Amino acid sequence: MAANGSKQKSDAEWRAVLNKEQFRILRQKGTEMPNTGKYNHFSEPGVYTCAACGTPLYKSTTKFDSGCGWPAFFDAIPGAVVRHEDRSMGMTRTEITCAACGGHLGHVFKGEGFATPTDERHCVNSVSLDFSKDEAEKAKAAKENGKDEL
Repeated sequence: MAANGSKQKSDAEWRAVLNKEQFRILRQKGTEMPNTGKYNHFSEPGVYTCAACGTPLYKSTTKFDSGCGWPAFFDAIPGAVVRHEDRSMGMTRTEITCAACGGHLGHVFKGEGFATPTDERHCVNSVSLDFSKDEAEKAKAAKENGKDEL
């Protein structure tokens, strides 16, 4: 269930705006194959947003290399991600979804011993994410290309 400020749509509306793989993961709670996602080894300054609705979810400063095969973050932007108990696959895990649209992002794991401030690993499907370059980097690139504005 999505929170206030909801960007909910019907399945038909989601199918119209998401590709088949995005729909499978974001709306049907699928998982991409490990080590296949475009953001797994990606490291530029900016913000990761929900691929379904554009809501900012994670800052690049919270991304770390966990070696798990999916992008990993130690914390989300406050209020952007909702946690749910997931009892699928014969175990209990914590699913994470976009607070605005309810799109499935992945799962969060605690106490794995990573040297991060939260000792959490948000294991997120790349398909669930888009990326927006840091505003300072955008301005720098625009200036280098002879443009004053973005």
